Formats: sequence, C-alpha cells, structure tokens
Amino acid sequence: MTDTLTPQRQVAIGLVLLAAAGTFALTMGARQSMGLFLGTINSSTGLGLGSISLAFAFGQLWWGLTQPFAGMVADRVGAGRVIFLGVLLVAGGTALIPFMHTTWGLILAIGMLAAGGAGMAGPSVMMAATTRLIPAEKRGMATGIVNAGGSFGQFLFAPLAQGITAAAGWVVALQSLAAITLLALPAAWILRGNSRHLAAKAAPGAKAQTTRQAIAEALRNPSYRLLSLGFFVCGFHVAFIATHLPGVVAACQLPPSVGAWSLGILGLFNIVGSLAMGWAISFQGGRWRMKSLLSLVYAVRAVAVALFMVAPKTEFTFFAFAAVIGVSYLSTVPPTAGLVAKFFGPANMATLFGVVMLAHQLGGFLGAYLGGKAFEWTGSYDWMWYADIVLAVGAALVHMPIREASKPRLASATA
Repeated sequence: MTDTLTPQRQVAIGLVLLAAAGTFALTMGARQSMGLFLGTINSSTGLGLGSISLAFAFGQLWWGLTQPFAGMVADRVGAGRVIFLGVLLVAGGTALIPFMHTTWGLILAIGMLAAGGAGMAGPSVMMAATTRLIPAEKRGMATGIVNAGGSFGQFLFAPLAQGITAAAGWVVALQSLAAITLLALPAAWILRGNSRHLAAKAAPGAKAQTTRQAIAEALRNPSYRLLSLGFFVCGFHVAFIATHLPGVVAACQLPPSVGAWSLGILGLFNIVGSLAMGWAISFQGGRWRMKSLLSLVYAVRAVAVALFMVAPKTEFTFFAFAAVIGVSYLSTVPPTAGLVAKFFGPANMATLFGVVMLAHQLGGFLGAYLGGKAFEWTGSYDWMWYADIVLAVGAALVHMPIREASKPRLASATA
C-alpha cells in the first residue's frame, strides 16, 4: 500500500475516525463524569460512601469483563451491532440512576447497564474497528485520535454535568447525559463489519485460529502477561482519580466546581497526551519503542502524585495536577493496543485487547472501591496516593522486559 490516498479514501478514513472517536467521547464522557454525583447520591440515598463506591467499583470490573466477550462478538458478527446495543445500555443505565435507592439498584444501573454498555462500545471494539478500517501505516496516529475522543468527552461532559446540576439539579443532569449519549447511535453503521476476513487475506488457505486458541497463545506469551500487569496498574490509577478526585477536593474544603473543572482539565490534557502518543508511535515508522513510552508514562505519574502530595492544596494545585496526570491518563491505550496488534495481528484484536482491558478493570475495581473504604477507615485519601506511587513505579519497571518484536508466524497478518 502506498502512502498516497485518494480523496475518497481520505474521506472514508475521516468518517471512521469521527465515528470511533465520537462514540468513545460520548460513552466515556458520560461514564467518567459519574464521580461528580457520588456525594449527591450518598446524600439522597443515605447508603454511605463505601456502599456507593462498591457500585462504582463493580462498574469498573463489569466494564472490563464485558470487553473480551464484546470483542469476540465484534470479531465475528461485526462491531456495528455491538456498538449499537452498547450505546443504548449506557443511556438506559445513566437515566435509571436517580431512581435507584439501594446498593443493588445502583450496582444494576451504574455497575451493570451503564458500565456494561460502555464496555461494549469501549476501547477494545473501537480500537479493533479502527485497526481493521485504517491503513497499517496510519494506525498509530488513528488509535491516538480515537483515544483522544474519549478524553474530549470527559473534558466536555464534566463541566456540562456540573453546570446542569447547578441550574436544574442532579436528576436532570443525569437524564441529559443519557440523552446526549444516544447521539453515538449512527456510528454503529459506519463501523459495521468484522475482522475475520483479514486472516484469510494474510494467509490464503490457512485455517483461522479459534478464539480459544488465540487467547491460549496470548496467555502463554510472557510479554503479553507483563503488558496486562502494567495495564492493571493503569486501571487502578484511572478509576481512583475519576471516582474520588471530587471527594479529594471536598476533603480539602474547596468548592465542587474545582472537582468538575479538574476532571475537565484532565480530559483536555489527555487529548494532548493521546495525540502525542499516537504521533510518537508513528514517528519515522515507530522510531520509539512502545514499551519504553509506557515506562515513561508510568514514571511521570509517580512523580506527579508525589509532588501533589507535598504541595499546598489550592485550586491551582488541583488544576496543575489534573493537567500533568491528564497527559499520562489514557495515553497508555495507543501503545498497549499497538503492542497487542504487533504481537498477534488484527484478526483477533478485539478479543485479545479486551482481555488486556479486563486486567485494566480489575485494577479499576480496586481503585474505585478501596478509595471509598480508605476514606472511611482513615478519614483521608493519603494511603491511596501512596499506593498510586508504588504501583506506578512498579508498572514503569515491569514494561522493560517486554519483547516488542512481532511474532514471525503472524508478521504477514500485521502487514
């Protein structure tokens, strides 16, 4: 394939990126803004911070559990159907939250419906659809753009949700987020199709791997296991910050708007981080190793959290911290997805990246749940920040032994 693309092909690529990034923006924006309502839900239901954090934590886990299965279905019957159903579930679950007054009710609305739908229309399916529809030489930048879409959604939704809450109340805010999410439904048609034909094109006459064989082969790969372990740490960080940063703001006796704008700034700078990471992956045909970029991101997180802990807790401190963390927040996704594609090719990309996302969300469950329990036990979030630093250093180290060279048997598939 040449680097020159026809105008029609350029338009098609633009539509694919708009559909994938836009869908991720709407589902991720609605989901990542729910931490703003944690205190209000607690006041309305009287269930306690620990019980409500359990619903949010279950959502982190369920979001991860749905992705391998959503990926399997997308790899076979097409991404469009999976995305369509996922968007409907996100909207339905978000709209039901104000009507749930028990822990199990919140687990159903937040943890199963909204989070499960976001998993079906989440990064494993989006990255696989993008990889399938975008030329190989442009995939690094394309995954960065799709990931930036999720960040833009957080930047847009957090201040919007806070503004609607101030003007009309938290119930109207959640209903509005649910309605806005439905704007992603047309993207399901653009991203329709599956990846199974890619293996047949790469190796005519060869017998395609079953899903079980693909997963078993991946789990035997030490580099894949190390990559999943590092992504577990990423999930711990992301879930804790997205769920409890507004609570940290409240504990520091700052106005709620600081929490909303901190999440918005985090999303805004994550756009910068995602695009920069996509460019770095693609620069001069991949001059920088993806595993080295991942180690750098986790090291930056460790330093940022350490500086945040010793700094005076002012509005500027929160905004500056959100900006620095934002650059590294989800910039881990493009190189992680890139390594999975490099290891195993695109044929089972949605499934295998979904398994890595499951590891991410196991960490997310602990980050969201332990954040609430730590505050109940100690009256502060300090021990969670300490854990963040230790885990970030560990993740920076664990990526170093990864062998980045693609497997010879699958080299033609990745081409």
